[in-house]
Amino acid sequence: MPIAVESRRVSPATIEKRWPGAVVVDVTSKGPEPWVRFSPFYPHGGIPIPNTQDQTAASVEGLWQGLKVFEREDIDLSKWRITTMRGIKRSGRSRGAVRGHRHGVGSDVLLGYRDARYAIYLPAYRWVLENRLVAEVGQLRESARDRTVVLLDYETNGDVDDLSSPLSHAALVKCFAEGSWPTVGEP
Repeated sequence: MPIAVESRRVSPATIEKRWPGAVVVDVTSKGPEPWVRFSPFYPHGGIPIPNTQDQTAASVEGLWQGLKVFEREDIDLSKWRITTMRGIKRSGRSRGAVRGHRHGVGSDVLLGYRDARYAIYLPAYRWVLENRLVAEVGQLRESARDRTVVLLDYETNGDVDDLSSPLSHAALVKCFAEGSWPTVGEP
């Protein structure tokens, strides 16, 4: 049976119409336990910072936001310690435009959006799936043997190379559960 990704904003009736009898799993920060743990905001702790020795982040989103570089502000390591799932995002209003993501602490390499997805986001999220969500991924796989599983996310873009919209972490969960993880490119 397939695993599908739908927007959390779609009504339950529409999802039932599209996917009759499916198991619907909300993997956003608003989802129930244990599925909320798939949210990039969830504070699993111990997530290795790519290209940085001996430093970890509490959440994938904190890691991602912490390595973001703006016109008037460099990386913000404090984002790595946030465990409340709030106050993690960094916008460019007062910081200026986003210049890219630093490829680790102390690195002079500034990655563009696509390369940062491959070098930072994908390895960090995969680490969480492999090290913190083994049982939950197993539950999804087991459910998908008999029925369709629909993962709810705010974003539905599953193409790492499509930079027109944010990447769906639910699409990454689908890929991982089905054994088709995106090929990691080199920055």
